[in-house]
Amino acid sequence: MAISIVPSLPLSAAATVAIIDSASAYHPPDPFISDDNTMPGMLVKPQQPGTPVPDDSDAERMHKYITDRRVIGVRPFSKLHSHLRPHLLKSVRAAVSEPASSNTTPDVFADVQYDPLIQPALIRHEITISANAQSAIARARWAASRIIAGEDDRLIVVVGPCSIHSPEQAIEYAKMLKEDMPSWDGLLIVMRSYFEKPRTTVGWKGLINDPDIDGSFKINKGLRAARQLLCALTDLGVPVGSELLDTISPQYIADLISWGAIGARTTESQLHRELASGVSFPIGFKNGTDGSVGVAVDAMRAASSPHAFMGVTEQGLAAIVKTRGNQDVHVILRGGSKGTNFDAESVQAAAAAMRKARPSCHPSIMVDCSHGNSQKNHNNQPKVVSTIAEQLRAGEQAITGVMIESNIRAGKQDVPSPEQGGPAALQYGVSITDACVDYATTRSMLAELDAAVKVRRELRLMQGMSANAAKKSALAHVLSDESP
Repeated sequence: MAISIVPSLPLSAAATVAIIDSASAYHPPDPFISDDNTMPGMLVKPQQPGTPVPDDSDAERMHKYITDRRVIGVRPFSKLHSHLRPHLLKSVRAAVSEPASSNTTPDVFADVQYDPLIQPALIRHEITISANAQSAIARARWAASRIIAGEDDRLIVVVGPCSIHSPEQAIEYAKMLKEDMPSWDGLLIVMRSYFEKPRTTVGWKGLINDPDIDGSFKINKGLRAARQLLCALTDLGVPVGSELLDTISPQYIADLISWGAIGARTTESQLHRELASGVSFPIGFKNGTDGSVGVAVDAMRAASSPHAFMGVTEQGLAAIVKTRGNQDVHVILRGGSKGTNFDAESVQAAAAAMRKARPSCHPSIMVDCSHGNSQKNHNNQPKVVSTIAEQLRAGEQAITGVMIESNIRAGKQDVPSPEQGGPAALQYGVSITDACVDYATTRSMLAELDAAVKVRRELRLMQGMSANAAKKSALAHVLSDESP
């Protein structure tokens, strides 16, 4: 009896040949098919009467299918039955004549190459955290948690390059920041240290993905570079914050992070909400790219709950991850395609939505001064900061953080082509992704925010004193009424 093959996964070349075999009414026993008419990895069924015999178009489609998937593991052609239609056999021969990569896996994905990835535990063992770094990380995590909960009136300021492409320049920036940090005791400074960049279409994906900025994608090198840099920054006493773009890279660097973010493109992702529920540091969710805050509020609720999901361990093994939920979550207002949302009305509307969703929690809002709120013009960031400072001076308690894209020098640049010198020809201290303000401008922006926080603190203190005085007056009035 002739058979046809019903694949449960993309077809192997042997299965393709078996399909061609089915075009004949009869063929002798095939050593590649077992006694029960089954083939490893395949489901089989008897050939039904009246099944059409493949024609030339079938051969062309089969040829395309095989070449698209770079099928490997074809049985020797000397074993093929002589009664096969010559033009079909020719098509199959042509399809599999080119050698396939040993890393090709046709039974899962089409045209995929797998390269070894170092285990997280190995890198963490190789590149360790100093005692100074551990202290800086722990203190910053605790302080950020208290600020988000409304128990500390300071402001979290996540400031630094849009993305880090040069560890050396990042360390220079951190040293400048560290020198000025004592001047801003109203601020909790966290250096923005982003190694992975979500792209709307295509582009450089960050230091981890492509550390040499040349399309070579030496990810193992990038992971080492990222961890070494974070160890250096935190050893200086500068806490770091980063975006969580996938569920694997945090295993390599999360122990060094004091604050994290989920971006506008991934806030709605269940996978990222689950990831946020298990990290050991506070995390913010950006509003959607259209400016909607509801998705970020929903993400907060999801991340603060326990979850069970599939992930990987430090050993790189697949595992079921069970989390307890992360209570240190907040919203990041970053504007969107419909306009900005850093004004007082937008902040109050977001705070109201957060109170409704989580009545027992302090509404904690960080304002991103870049992206949609700057209308993608870095020169607008100081204007956004001034508006935020005005709200702080007016006593706004919901604003607990600010994000600023800053670098050694202002602006942005494209990576030069190989003919122009490539990455080696990049300007020093200038972003290669979003445009940033320079450090001199950053210093004045942070000074303005620090002063505004202190005004808010004094206002709150005065309001508290007035409230206590009012309580005492009311109590005295009650006591006087009760006296005989």
